[in-house]
Order: sequence, then structure tokens, then C-alpha cells
Amino acid sequence: MTEEPKDPALEVRMAAVGPLTSFLIAIVLGSIWALTGLVNGPKPVIATLYYAALLNGVLGGFNLIPAFPLDGGRVLRGSLWNRSKNLLNATTNATRVSEFISIFMMGVGLFFFIIVYGDIVDGIWIIFLAWFIRSGAETSLRQTRLTQSLAGVSVGDIMTRELLSVSPDASVQQLVSDYFLVHPHGGYPVIANGKLLGVVTMSSVRSIPRDKRDFERVSQAMVPFERTITVSPTTPAIDALQIMAENGVGRLVVMDGDKIAGMVTRGDLMKTMKARQELGMWDLGHS
Repeated sequence: MTEEPKDPALEVRMAAVGPLTSFLIAIVLGSIWALTGLVNGPKPVIATLYYAALLNGVLGGFNLIPAFPLDGGRVLRGSLWNRSKNLLNATTNATRVSEFISIFMMGVGLFFFIIVYGDIVDGIWIIFLAWFIRSGAETSLRQTRLTQSLAGVSVGDIMTRELLSVSPDASVQQLVSDYFLVHPHGGYPVIANGKLLGVVTMSSVRSIPRDKRDFERVSQAMVPFERTITVSPTTPAIDALQIMAENGVGRLVVMDGDKIAGMVTRGDLMKTMKARQELGMWDLGHS
């Protein structure tokens, strides 16, 4: 899953598929194991089928634990979400259940580790699973808060519209002196005759040796338009943040048709998230 589900029913259906698939595989392998045993099949094959069926059954059962973000926890969150119509509250409550379960599992792990003499491996394993569940739940809660803080916000709402542009014929040293050392921005559009040719960033400049910056042109250092990642003003802000993460970039050019409308940076998105979280200005009912 690359994003939060759009409705609670979808959340429940998606989450239920995992454990059901594991149980189905366990049933199929268990049936083949039983038939193979009836016909006195090879013992290695019988043993392999038995353990494969057992492991899939255990996996399905483990994923049904109502601890978020396991599948069982997602079913729980979807049910809470459907009842309250509030994704953030449902995620918060599912996370609390996960924390309770993780504490209980840690207690069980310590029991095996300390009380049941010699069962150190099982104890450490249970404690590790408890830590995994708690960490995953807290991470998922933070992700949901982040998503909710940008709910209803589009790129056009937060982008920088008045852009400083750079000529493709300017030298890289001129770019450094007149732009990067004077203005706070980390990247600039390269425009000629009203047409966007590309984007030049600090990382572009760092790739040019200092002794060549007086001779190299911006057109040689920029990322050409064909490789520039663009979005439209109507693109949801959360989608823009995901695009940046997937492509390892810190800014996106905003295009309105074939004209540049502005630029949005990771800093713009983080500033908006922080402000909306501090002011409580997020849409708690939708995602």
C-alpha cells in the first residue's frame, strides 16, 4: 500500500485478504500433505508440506492479532473508522490497542526469558515482535497525522508563484554569486523567451569543479525540462510530497498547461504541515 485507503470498507477488505490468503494456502498444503501421507509418499515431501501448511496457518493467525499496523489491526482501525467517521481518532485508538498488546507481549517475553529457565530464544523473539508492533503502530500514527495535516491542500495553495528565473547563458559562477549567495532558494527555473528549459539546483552546481564555474554555462549544469519532474496546481499536496520522496528531489515545478505557474519545495510542505498541526487545521473526517 503506497497511501492511506480512501474509505473504511476498503481498509477492511484490503487487510482481510492477507490472513485469508495465508489460511487458504495452509488448507491447500494441508490437504496435499494428508493425501501424500495416505499414499505413503516420500517422507521429506510429507514433512515439507506439513511445515509449510503449519507456517502459513501461524502467519495468518499472527496477522489477525488486532495490533496496528498488522492486518488484524487494520481491520480494527477500519471498523473504528466506519463507526466514528474519523480516521485520525480511529488510528489513535488502534494504536493504543497495539501498545497494550505490545506491553502484554513484552511481559510474556520476559516471563519466558526470566522465569522459564533456558527459554531465552523464545523470550527474546516475543520481545522483538512486541517492539516491532509498537514501533509500527507509532510510525503509522505519525504517517496518518502527516496525511491529515495536508488533507484538502493542493499544490497551488502553497507554491511560490513569484519566481526568480535564470538565463541559460549565465555562467555557473554568476549563478552562485547572484542567486545562491544572495537569495534563500535552493533551486531556480531556467527560462529563455518565456519557455522553461530546465531547473538548476545547488546539487547541480556542486557537480561543477570550482575552476570551471567561470566558463560553464547554466544550460550545461541544469536538469533539462525532459527530466524535470512537474505537477499541476491542482495536485494534492500529500501527493507532491510522495512524488518528491519517490524521486529523491526537494522541489517540483508547477506547470499550468505549457506555462510555468510556480514551484513547490519540501520546505513549503513541511512548513504547511507544521502550521496546520499547531493550529489544529486539519480535516479529521477524511483522508
